[in-house]
Amino acid sequence: MRRSVARSLVGLVAALLLVLLVPPVTASSTSAWVELEGQRVLEIQVAAGAQTPRELATRLSRGLRQIAGDSSFNPDQLVVEERPPYWMVSVRQSDGSTFPRLAVDSRAAALTGLSQQALAELYRDKLRAAIRQYRERHQPEVWLRGAALALLLLILYVLWIRWQRQLHGRLYRRIQSRNKGWQLGSSQLLDVDQLRFGLHLGLEVVHWTLLLLVSYLLVPLLLSQFPPTQILAAGLRSQMRSIVVAIGMALFNALPSLSVMALILGITALAVRVSNAWFGAMALGRIRVPGFYPEWGRPTGRICTVLIIMIGLVICYPYIPGSNSKAFQGAGLFVGLLAALGSSAVATNVISGVMLIYTRGFNDGDRVEINGVLGVVQERSLLVTRIRTPRNELVSLPNATVISSPIVNYSFPGRELHQSLALATTVTIGYDVPWRQVHGLLLAAAGEVKTISAEPAPFVLQLALNDFHISYELNASLRDVSTYRQSLSDLLGAIQDQFAAADVEILSPAYHAMRNGNASTVPRQ
Repeated sequence: MRRSVARSLVGLVAALLLVLLVPPVTASSTSAWVELEGQRVLEIQVAAGAQTPRELATRLSRGLRQIAGDSSFNPDQLVVEERPPYWMVSVRQSDGSTFPRLAVDSRAAALTGLSQQALAELYRDKLRAAIRQYRERHQPEVWLRGAALALLLLILYVLWIRWQRQLHGRLYRRIQSRNKGWQLGSSQLLDVDQLRFGLHLGLEVVHWTLLLLVSYLLVPLLLSQFPPTQILAAGLRSQMRSIVVAIGMALFNALPSLSVMALILGITALAVRVSNAWFGAMALGRIRVPGFYPEWGRPTGRICTVLIIMIGLVICYPYIPGSNSKAFQGAGLFVGLLAALGSSAVATNVISGVMLIYTRGFNDGDRVEINGVLGVVQERSLLVTRIRTPRNELVSLPNATVISSPIVNYSFPGRELHQSLALATTVTIGYDVPWRQVHGLLLAAAGEVKTISAEPAPFVLQLALNDFHISYELNASLRDVSTYRQSLSDLLGAIQDQFAAADVEILSPAYHAMRNGNASTVPRQ
């Protein structure tokens, strides 16, 4: 007796464990569909007996395909009958007997919330409708109509391709006939060849994209005209629909972020325009701030523009769609790595360029001599300074080199001090020539040069009493600093003419003569 009670308790515990550990049967984990030509007919959630829903659905799909293709079978032969504990969907034979096809038990009815009879009748009606639709789709007139529509679609597709090719040819020739580049105000952004290349590239991209899109849309249209391939057409349409919906949802979800970005970019653009207008007015002298020189206006405006744009981009970054993705972060890390590797020399030149701007060593258009390079400053940027030499050579000097080299500015006296630049040249004359005569000859030579100003008057200095001659320096003021080289050349020629006319030898830079009866070196007319 005790053994039987113990066995009963063990069995009860085992049953309870099975109930607690085995999950309940749900439609989401075990359901399967009965299909006909790829179209879903009814869902099997629970199979009666030992078979699984998938096995039952596979067997029913195969049998449904057979009876649907049998023209002698009448869909009304599918009936519902009760065979306790099941309700059956059966096929009524010609002799009145029935052959069961699908059993509906209480579990399936409980999952759907219907009675067993109602669920069996629902299954029967769906099977009848599927058979009738299958036969309607396979009527000869349906195939003929599908073939005619497919042929019409192909004709329209061919006509579309011909029209698109003709349009492509006309646009290509129109682009080829374009003889002007792309200008923005007075700036030439793209020349003719560059603009043609860009337009041709855009035309080809649009042409092939449109052609591929139309061809892709044609495929499901053709497949949907024939019953065996309608399931493929439905799959392609579903795929296209999912892509369009995904893009639409992504755009819709990004609208708030895009709106905030547009607002930030608008404020940034407005701030840039206000900054450029303010510093432009300061550069023109319309707005004066104590201690701020007009030539600082435009460089400071460019620096402020860069800072404003960088601040705007930093604020916009969190609102960029996909900014939190791994790909976006990886790209940002790669760009940061490149910037770190190349930022050393760039940062040095940029800082040097800023120092050159605010130390006012020179301005654009000044005549300067930097690191042995003499010429006119053509451009002064944050990275390099470009100088055009008198031989029209353009020399680019890194700002780090410029800041560490002596800078001789020939334009500074006239611009800042309102004084003329002094031109100086040195000659050496022997002791046998009176110094007053030398002074007179040098001053007379300065008076013959038209580019030398009379005010302040030229003057002569005696620099040294050398072993064999005396050094004289002529100083004269230029009317225009841009004529420095030509004025020096004219002055040297005038000095030679004056001294030759006075029969005075020029002993420059060093000349030793033995007076033993040899002729003088003064050139004769």
